[in-house]
Amino acid sequence: MESDDGVQRVIPFQLQFDKPLASHVRMAEWNPEKDLLAMVTEDSKVMLHRFNWQRLWTISPGKNVSSLCWRPDGKALALGLEDGTVTLHDVENGKLLRSLNSHAASVVCLNWEEDVHLQTNGCGNYLSFEDRTPRFFPPAPRVPRMPGLVSGDAGFTEDGQDSFMEFSNSSNQRFNILCSGHTDGTLLFSIFGIFPVGKINIHSCRVPYVVQNTQTMCRLLNSSIVKVALSKDLSHLTVTCHGELVEDSTELRDGQMGGHCVRGLHCFLLDTSIFQKRKKELHQVAQQASNIDDLREVARASISVMNKQWSDAMSTFHEKFNSLSNLISDHGLDSSPQEEFLSLLLGARTSPPIHQFLVNSLGESGMKRVSKVVSNAGKELQLVVLNHLQPAAEIIAFRMGELRGFSRWRARYQGIGLDEALMDCAAEKAGMLLVQVERFMRVLSSVVQQFSNFFTWLLKCIKMLMSEPSDQLLSYNSELVVVFLKFLYDQDPVKQLLNTSEADHHIGIDMETKQRVRELIQFGGFLDAEFLERTLAKEFLQMELSFKEAVGMPFSTISKKIICEKFLLLSPLTALPSYVPISLSYYEDPSRKVSFSNGQGNLLVDYISFQISDDDSAYIGKCIVILRGLTNVHERINMGENSIEAVLLSVPDGYYCVDLSLYKESQIVLLLNEGKDTSDSSGNAYLMILQASELPFSQISISSRINDWELHQLKDSILHLKIESEKARTIPHPVISPLAVSASRGVACVFAAKKRALVYILDEDEEDESSDSE
Repeated sequence: MESDDGVQRVIPFQLQFDKPLASHVRMAEWNPEKDLLAMVTEDSKVMLHRFNWQRLWTISPGKNVSSLCWRPDGKALALGLEDGTVTLHDVENGKLLRSLNSHAASVVCLNWEEDVHLQTNGCGNYLSFEDRTPRFFPPAPRVPRMPGLVSGDAGFTEDGQDSFMEFSNSSNQRFNILCSGHTDGTLLFSIFGIFPVGKINIHSCRVPYVVQNTQTMCRLLNSSIVKVALSKDLSHLTVTCHGELVEDSTELRDGQMGGHCVRGLHCFLLDTSIFQKRKKELHQVAQQASNIDDLREVARASISVMNKQWSDAMSTFHEKFNSLSNLISDHGLDSSPQEEFLSLLLGARTSPPIHQFLVNSLGESGMKRVSKVVSNAGKELQLVVLNHLQPAAEIIAFRMGELRGFSRWRARYQGIGLDEALMDCAAEKAGMLLVQVERFMRVLSSVVQQFSNFFTWLLKCIKMLMSEPSDQLLSYNSELVVVFLKFLYDQDPVKQLLNTSEADHHIGIDMETKQRVRELIQFGGFLDAEFLERTLAKEFLQMELSFKEAVGMPFSTISKKIICEKFLLLSPLTALPSYVPISLSYYEDPSRKVSFSNGQGNLLVDYISFQISDDDSAYIGKCIVILRGLTNVHERINMGENSIEAVLLSVPDGYYCVDLSLYKESQIVLLLNEGKDTSDSSGNAYLMILQASELPFSQISISSRINDWELHQLKDSILHLKIESEKARTIPHPVISPLAVSASRGVACVFAAKKRALVYILDEDEEDESSDSE
């Protein structure tokens, strides 16, 4: 557009900051609730900046970061790593909250959405499901700390327990789903980002396609997921990917698919309505199961900590007392240390090796040091049990009982796969874990008492051998000394109960005790008559396996109900590109209402925007395609319309699209560079803002049987973009992807090719003046 004096008029964004960067930025996302920008650099450092460009923190995950997204409330940042791990970080300090090994390959896309159709009470407040556990139990125990010991494999941070506990408290969270996809085409769904609830592999989706005028079933090969987007009601998932569509009926000898092949950019529409239909049940199951997962880590870490503490104490004990065996051999005696101690206890004789050991090798100071180490270890183990392991086991048993109650409500919970028999088994295993914890405490108390009595007797013996007074020493029990020498001197029942490497070891129980246990079972309460033969570590492992099997059934059930509803070849490609500007989003259409469980709301309309090149559409040229309404195709078919809406935006000659983003509820932001392609970009860049409601969408026919459509249907209704339009805003630098747009503040962050970050904000006053002049 030209002004009155004939000079071309280009309205820029209002530049807020132009800051240098140490390295190029590969990914960037604005926080949905706050003015915070998360960025991932080429060297996989993750930085968080405020709107004023103040850096809050920087972290290095240690692996290449391949994707990122925010939790819908903005309190946590999810990172997808090249090794298949998804890590969740606290927005306040970047500390690790969770590390989930959920994929076998690089996590290339993440999308986190919460249900927009949330139930509210009469006051307009969102309803949450009551967690009854706080009524009966104090706050959940934390993971015990031990220097040099890594707690389990669930990825808990060593610091920031308060942040973790707040993150794990799902009772007050809105129902949300994290979708993560990796390079082999597998998509995983996790409630609250931490409880896996289902998965699907797009390579397993068989879709109808027309080959040589004949409809046949096809599937994707060699595909790479580009982007995913969950609808705001969690009923649909849109997946775009590059790949080869191949006839499913033809197979080659090496297992590869053969026959007709269509290489292109494809779109899958997955039906995830099970999340919307069963969100109440899924919320409650995930609430209990995710908390049990946290408590399992507490129990696992507690057993590990106790095992290390006790092992260290016993190493000190054996390090001192093993020298007695060598002394006995050196003196040519054919006796054991226990026999020598018994001879000393019964007053029969004091042999030279026992005298040398007690007076010279061990001594009073050594005896007191060993006694203190064992005594302190016993106290530490008791504290770990009382403060961590036992409370965790009690709450696990209670929450298992809650899940068990859900499973008996078959009308509601059988549909999501919560199996009553499996939950009964898991609940019983949780109860048996409590029994084993109490048993361990009795064994530990007895062993510590036995050691204390043995050390008291030895100290008195040392005093007597050194002709020193021993009247002030505590008294000892001779019978307990005999028991110690017979059963504990060279055996370790505490270690046996704790050591996971001996988890398959069975504890010997006499037949009379077994018979009494079997008789007690007849009175009810539990069905397990073999629990006395298992160790604490073995009982914990059995409880874990039962729990995983029980919650694995909902995972399998939900996975089977996630199906491919629609497939569309967006654009054929002569070669699979390394990058294509593409954006997926769902907008609410105020003009169309839909009904849901607690009222009415606006219809959600999906938007798919992507660029096609000259090589792949010679009859159209370089264009940006915007499709909408794919999720509503079946609704239109039922109404007899049988079409979707689309528009082509022709990119001006001498420019190419760097990136694009759907912004707020009605705008589309395009980022253009001067030049032919990424290798030719030396001029300015431009941001264009388009109103979706003003675009000339056309109805494009699409068959209910054939998942295909033709771009040439739009060649006569192309909208030619013009840089001189008032909706274009200039940037005096060539730019690179990504384009980060904040819907909450109307801010765009653009990254220049020369390692600079430029933050622009729309000058609303100038925009209003432009609108008035029009």
